[in-house]
Amino acid sequence: MNELNLSIDNVNPLVMWGANNEYFEIIKKHFPKIKIVARGNEVKVLGDESELNNFSSKFQDIIDHVDKFQSLNNNDLENILGTTVTLNKESDGAEGRSFGGGEPIVFGPNGIVVKARTANQRRMVESIGKNDIIFAIGPAGTGKTYTAVALAVRALKNKEVKRIILTRPAVEAGENLGFLPGDLKEKIDPYLRPLYDALDDMIPAEKLKVMIENRIIEIAPLAFMRGRTLDNCFVILDEAQNATDMQLKMFLTRMGPSAKFIVTGDITQIDLPRKQHSGLHTGLRILTDIKGIDIIYLSGEDVVRHKLVRNILRAYGDIQ
Repeated sequence: MNELNLSIDNVNPLVMWGANNEYFEIIKKHFPKIKIVARGNEVKVLGDESELNNFSSKFQDIIDHVDKFQSLNNNDLENILGTTVTLNKESDGAEGRSFGGGEPIVFGPNGIVVKARTANQRRMVESIGKNDIIFAIGPAGTGKTYTAVALAVRALKNKEVKRIILTRPAVEAGENLGFLPGDLKEKIDPYLRPLYDALDDMIPAEKLKVMIENRIIEIAPLAFMRGRTLDNCFVILDEAQNATDMQLKMFLTRMGPSAKFIVTGDITQIDLPRKQHSGLHTGLRILTDIKGIDIIYLSGEDVVRHKLVRNILRAYGDIQ
């Protein structure tokens, strides 16, 4: 085994290694066949000669980047190293917040790299480039909402759109929440929390706060979409099974000429009052053959939460 000694004297170690050694861990994961030890400004590397030569070249590129720009982030590392490495290990208990497989969709804070993990999630990624409206239908845990949000964030970062709008019907999920205290935002936030959770994985907290305050990212109940024209934006309707026929029609007809829409829903979890019909059923039936609209059905094979979730869904008859 060969040894290589390197120095980072010319750059700031905090910038080089990242907060809590975040970037150091990413670099280590990118080179699993060698051992990397950092002490102060000195770096000792142990491994085969060919591996050390490859590491030395890439490591120097990282140093040069930090020296030139006095900064480093996940995107920079991705470009320099040439592949994606996530900090979070995939496991049977993972909830899918660091997707594996396929090309990266978006890079989030703390080393999170969001990818499509399953075939149908990859279909969503491919389809959005060819279609302006996508329906992603599937049971809980299939990553439909998370993938949709990632695609929206990517479009915003790539300046393909100017805004992201995330919406869902404010329908209680089998519980009577009663009077909620606070202002309007505080009253509706509980319904929209899953969308905030996805964004938290993809955009640094302070930046996300500013984007929401400046309405670059808007999160609002479906009823707030009435009367608007949504153009030059990426719009996601989540939990669409809880939209009525009129609500879904209203939403889809808000679409401006330069917009992308994704509608996600689970037809096995309708929370509407018994006498109200889910507009998602109607939409899936009458919109199937329209060019520019793609309908993707996710299944139990796409469940990316805990391994027990798939068995639970099977027991309840939601999947085969």
